[in-house]
Amino acid sequence: MSQSSKKFTEQFLTRRSFMKRAVALGGAVVLPNILTGCVTSAGARRPVPSERVTMGVLGYGWQGGGNTESFLKLGDVQILAVCDVDQEHLAQGKAFVDGANGNQDCAVYNDFEEMFARDDIDTILISLPDHWHAIPAIAAANAGKHVWGEKPLSHTLAEGRAMVEAVERNGVTWQTGSWQRSVGNFHHAAELVRNGAIGRVHTIECGLTSGQSDYGKTAHLKAFTEPPAGLDYARWLGPAGSPAEFPYAPARVHKNWRWVMAHGGGALMDWVGHHVDIAHWGMGLDHTGPVEVRGTGVFPPEGELWDSPTEYDCFATYADGLVIHMNSAFPGGTKWIGDEGYIFVSRGDKLESDIPGIFKEDRSGLKTPLYKSGNHWKNFIDCVRSGAETITPCETAHRSASVGHLCNIAMYTGRTIAWDPESETIANDPEAEAMLSPDYQGGWTL
Repeated sequence: MSQSSKKFTEQFLTRRSFMKRAVALGGAVVLPNILTGCVTSAGARRPVPSERVTMGVLGYGWQGGGNTESFLKLGDVQILAVCDVDQEHLAQGKAFVDGANGNQDCAVYNDFEEMFARDDIDTILISLPDHWHAIPAIAAANAGKHVWGEKPLSHTLAEGRAMVEAVERNGVTWQTGSWQRSVGNFHHAAELVRNGAIGRVHTIECGLTSGQSDYGKTAHLKAFTEPPAGLDYARWLGPAGSPAEFPYAPARVHKNWRWVMAHGGGALMDWVGHHVDIAHWGMGLDHTGPVEVRGTGVFPPEGELWDSPTEYDCFATYADGLVIHMNSAFPGGTKWIGDEGYIFVSRGDKLESDIPGIFKEDRSGLKTPLYKSGNHWKNFIDCVRSGAETITPCETAHRSASVGHLCNIAMYTGRTIAWDPESETIANDPEAEAMLSPDYQGGWTL
């Protein structure tokens, strides 16, 4: 283990109260509610019969703005409110929604709890940094709201399981922003693999990008300074910690938070909800996970604000011997390798195989057709109305995100992780087990 990764792991573990709280009871992760709210009977999803589905937007930044526009394009979604801790984003969100609605009625909130208390809002769109995924998602479910949540599902693995349980307990509909499942070439590739078109699959290669892209154009602004007046920075940090522990820098927040492990999970976690999610889909692994995970990473120098791994080489082995190999040098996408050939799929309608004519074969009589969605946002609204399950439900997202969480734990500890996908526990490694669960600060609890 490098000195920087060793130091991170030590700090990561020192700050935890996981061992004191004894979250793992009898080999299973047991997590309490975050907030109380409207609870419905488990398993009975509640459709919304109204002509228009009403929505509240939580987080109007990069993904939040794009998702808001996608929902409004459907024509049958009415956005009633926007919530953000950045006043500039809040003003932008209100202006966009009011412009689309042709009025000035969009309400604005700084705190999501106030927005969730509204009885006239059916659904919540959550597009926040990873460290803010679990708490509002569970609060929304407890308030009886249907939820769209961004990928990766959670910031820690135990948060993901708690989110799944909240969705199931409250009978609400969940859609994850893993939109590749609603794109034709990804559906085509996964469906062929699932139906044996390349024989028994023994290896899957997933390219999840490398480095730390300067999405926010703030890489040169890593020096600590006072936060801008319009940003409620303490609230932005929330359960991650205090401004004293995590001083403000423009490079820490909007868009580039993903390179700070206190808020995101680096390139691997940023993409695991896309290409590993597709790998699982093609193999029918949406309700399970690997039994062993190992990996190595290249870490920034000690003391860097952007402390996430810039390169990685990780292996997740499943009970039947299947190996998902994630490497930052692989081409971005998913490549299933079977006994009879391979299929590779990526963005830009890319489909490749070494089996001639495989993509022209008639699929109408396939034994196992996969769920079909032509529009990820419409699929969510349709399922909110009908009570049906979406194409990327919470459990599915949790299982794909779990692979990334385990890879990061393996990289930071420098050890092979023995994982039980049923109990979701790590065998014989209390240090690694502690890294499954969050260490919330400021009075927030999970």
